[in-house]
Amino acid sequence: MTGTRVVAAQIKPNSRKGPLVETLDDGTLLLYVRAPASEGKANKAAEELLARHFGVSKSSVRLTSGSTSRHKRFEVQD
Repeated sequence: MTGTRVVAAQIKPNSRKGPLVETLDDGTLLLYVRAPASEGKANKAAEELLARHFGVSKSSVRLTSGSTSRHKRFEVQD
């Protein structure tokens, strides 16, 4: 069965703790990435981290909103 899920995420760029995924109480994913929040590097790192987390290819994860915000929405294809 294939499908698409929308994932709400909060990004922590330049994190020494990352790469790491934590789930908050409301179901939002907290993504710790080492990449800086410039030139889309943190967004790309977040997409790669989500792909590993869900066990899908990098091309199956797409940022749908929040490209310049720490609060983002991603679409993940199963």
